[in-house]
Amino acid sequence: MDENVRNFITDFIEEDIGPGGRFEGMQVHTRFPPEPNGYLHIGHCKALCIDFGSAERFGGITNLRMDDTNPAKEDTEFVEAIQEDIHWLGFDWGDRFFYGSDYFEKTYELAVGLIKKGLAYVCELTPEQFREYRGAVNTPARSPWRDRPIEENLALFARMRAGEFPEGKYTLRAKIDLASGNFNMRDPVLYRIRYIEHHRQGTKWCVFPMYDFAHPIQDALEGITHSLCSLEYEDHRPLYDWVIEHTDVPSKPRQIEFSRLGIDHTVMSKRKLRKLVEEGYVSGWDDPRMPTLCGLRRRGYTPSAVRTFIGRIGVSKVNSTVEYGFLEHCLREELNLRAPRRMAVLRPVKLVVTNYPEGRTETFDVENNNLDESAGTRPVSFSRELWIEADDFMEEPVKKYNRLYPGNEVRLKGAYIVKCTGCEKDPEGNVTAVFCEYDPATRGGNAPDGRKVRGTIHWVDAGNCADAEIRLYDDLFSDPEPDAAEDFLACLNPDSLETLTGCKVERALADAKAPESFQFLRMGYFAVDSVDSTPERLVFNRAVALKDSFKPQA
Repeated sequence: MDENVRNFITDFIEEDIGPGGRFEGMQVHTRFPPEPNGYLHIGHCKALCIDFGSAERFGGITNLRMDDTNPAKEDTEFVEAIQEDIHWLGFDWGDRFFYGSDYFEKTYELAVGLIKKGLAYVCELTPEQFREYRGAVNTPARSPWRDRPIEENLALFARMRAGEFPEGKYTLRAKIDLASGNFNMRDPVLYRIRYIEHHRQGTKWCVFPMYDFAHPIQDALEGITHSLCSLEYEDHRPLYDWVIEHTDVPSKPRQIEFSRLGIDHTVMSKRKLRKLVEEGYVSGWDDPRMPTLCGLRRRGYTPSAVRTFIGRIGVSKVNSTVEYGFLEHCLREELNLRAPRRMAVLRPVKLVVTNYPEGRTETFDVENNNLDESAGTRPVSFSRELWIEADDFMEEPVKKYNRLYPGNEVRLKGAYIVKCTGCEKDPEGNVTAVFCEYDPATRGGNAPDGRKVRGTIHWVDAGNCADAEIRLYDDLFSDPEPDAAEDFLACLNPDSLETLTGCKVERALADAKAPESFQFLRMGYFAVDSVDSTPERLVFNRAVALKDSFKPQA
């Protein structure tokens, strides 16, 4: 987080650690508690940057805690991926790595403590009865088991842990206020019975704490000062505070909520992302069209661009949706300054320089980055036969078309000015070759007689290039609000991926490796694919198009 930018969270923390504050003289201590049942996505990134960034700003520390209190669909694969993503973004937790399940025994003990204080009871309402007895705004909830004797509650809770009852038979509920206007406080469930194997605890436990009970306890046991979470937990804060106040925990963290990050043309729900993966709508969690951090990384996004994006959207208390174009703008802005320039022809057609000597090859020094002189130049070979983009030739040009057509001159980037003399077609009328003549006096692309040449096109030496597969990515969803649709899958964009084979790139790109990114002249910014690309089979992903249509607010 930018130390010069303030927000309500930094104001609260500054007040808390200042003179007379609730954490006066204490080190700021935050935590990032992802659930290991999927991969981190750009929405998590906001929380991640706020958690780690807020601590860094005040010289504090951050714990990484896997929220594995719910054993369903949790997996070591996700734990390792989460750690990799956090490190990729540039954050570190040191030796402060924990699992929520590490606290199962202590959490159980604290629940027993609540029973002994008369603040929790075993309830045997069925799920149907639970909904029926929930009450309404002006009607209190009810439970016939609320006044069960303490000793009976203790005995039943112990038997629940021992596995003597089927799932759904009993729950442990807090005894708070059945008439509360906040339904989260109407004797919420603290424990439920689940017969499911835990990815770390195995079958040791068959009672599992609910998140609203476990999370504040975990924060308190770890000495967290500020529990920063998304806005949907604002109504849960009274319960968070109640748990801290009524259980025998060693500290009293403060919960502060902020708005979640929404981005158009995508979904953030893990359930929906999992469906996309498991049903084959995408190639995996790291598909470059996915909003996951591993997908963005594979597509060519940099950690600095992602952190810039998060920093610029700011921290607020109001949920809003950010344009995906702004994320693209942040990447494009960065790559424009530092990405090496290379020439690549995506839809090649042969250009034959008919008056260039056969068998001759020469080399031109072409700048690596026109915005950075220190980037230097690279040698690019030139010969009689070149590859150019198919749409850089038009036999019958439209108005304002300044590229190749019979009789017109263009500049070949860094090489010569050439004049188009015609083309060759196959029986179906497709152009198979374009012919031109070069002006030997224009080496380097400058006309000594000062004549104006409007068009400049890129090219690749046909005798010294490499083949590549190039993947052009677009929005995964054609609808800007797929979450609002009745069926989000019906909003999938059928043109979200176009795969081009037989593309021609500069020979030097054969040595490129992930995560290297380049600006392909006139084409956009492309990154080496980290999964499929090899020296024998080059694969590049378009990270972002060259043109920036997004207009950031002043």
